[in-house]
Amino acid sequence: MSSVAPARSDQGEAPAPSRGVADRIFSLNLRQNGIYVAFALIVALFAILTHGDLLSPENMSNVLVQNSYILILAIGMILIIIAGHIDLSVGSVVAACGAISAVLMVNHHMAWPLAVVLTLIAGAIIGAWQGYWIAYFEIPAFIVTLAGMLVFRALTLTVLGNQGIGPFPDQVRTLANGFLPGYFGNVGLGALGGADLFTLLVGVIAVVGIVGTQWRARQGRAGYGQKVEALPLFIVKMALAALVVMFIVIQLARFKNLPVVLVVLTVLVLAYTLVTTRAVFGRHIYAIGGNLQAARLSGIKTKSVVFWLFVNMGVLAALAGIIFAGRLNQAGPTAGTNFELDSIAAAFIGGAAVQGGVGKVVGAITGGLIMAVINNGMSLLGAPSERVMLIKGLVLLAAVAFDIWTKRRAGASR
Repeated sequence: MSSVAPARSDQGEAPAPSRGVADRIFSLNLRQNGIYVAFALIVALFAILTHGDLLSPENMSNVLVQNSYILILAIGMILIIIAGHIDLSVGSVVAACGAISAVLMVNHHMAWPLAVVLTLIAGAIIGAWQGYWIAYFEIPAFIVTLAGMLVFRALTLTVLGNQGIGPFPDQVRTLANGFLPGYFGNVGLGALGGADLFTLLVGVIAVVGIVGTQWRARQGRAGYGQKVEALPLFIVKMALAALVVMFIVIQLARFKNLPVVLVVLTVLVLAYTLVTTRAVFGRHIYAIGGNLQAARLSGIKTKSVVFWLFVNMGVLAALAGIIFAGRLNQAGPTAGTNFELDSIAAAFIGGAAVQGGVGKVVGAITGGLIMAVINNGMSLLGAPSERVMLIKGLVLLAAVAFDIWTKRRAGASR
């Protein structure tokens, strides 16, 4: 039986399929790494405009501490968006849980560890209430959490009586504003002055961990016959990552060591990254967001997964509420205003897809940091609040437009 060979170019290759593969790889890399390039460019722009003030040790520490609660919320929000839902109530839940913690610690003089645990349980109950209606009654999350935004804001006003409650115990204020002690003293860095040795060692360990994890992941993909980036490109990426991490760590070490809340945030990022990349529950989240019907037919308990996602969001909102109240040293009725918008924006800017099924915890953190740098950079420049809102809105629109563009490009290359 004779067969007809496919037409080839003069070089003996079929160029069209190669271009298709190249386009898909380009779209994938652009979508995965574009957010980090954008972040670097934004930081560089504001560093130039502020004459280096953005990257000063004190300012970098302030940026991390002041936006820690938004980054915590972004971790929970990215999981909900990956699953194809949304949560508009997190700002009100932050306020309600902050008020609960204040009543327990300040009014009733409860020991702060017990009060923190009870507040986290209260957040879980709030999340379970909303998750029940969304998962089992199948009411759209937009409606349920919009109702929750009103209900829990009203609860906050009821608990606080339209006034703030404070001050908080020193331990809670330390969680929000404190720094780790210098365990090993300072070490000289020449023209940069002194820096905490323990913080520098933590930075070195972090770099080794990042490089080791990425190398193992690369080798694993190569072992399964998947395409991996060229070794020189991998080395360059790891060198840049190490440079960025050590620069941040050195600046923090030169100021007041590692913020306590940064340690909490790092633990959360590592834990949720492991859940989303290694755990069965994480794979179920992506499956539900990618194709709900297919996930159901494959045996995934979709209702249970969605329910626990909102319970998790409630716990993280409670933690953010405690940290925010501790930072201000009082729980106020207006706490958490617009926090839901900032956390949603962080998720979408960080690479989440509007339809669900796509997103990473690290991407959400990067998106939150982009918003933080814009806020801080515009503040250093003395820009009015309306201009800050304008820039943040345009950045969010550009991020979603970029997501849609990369999808269309990937679809056209198939």
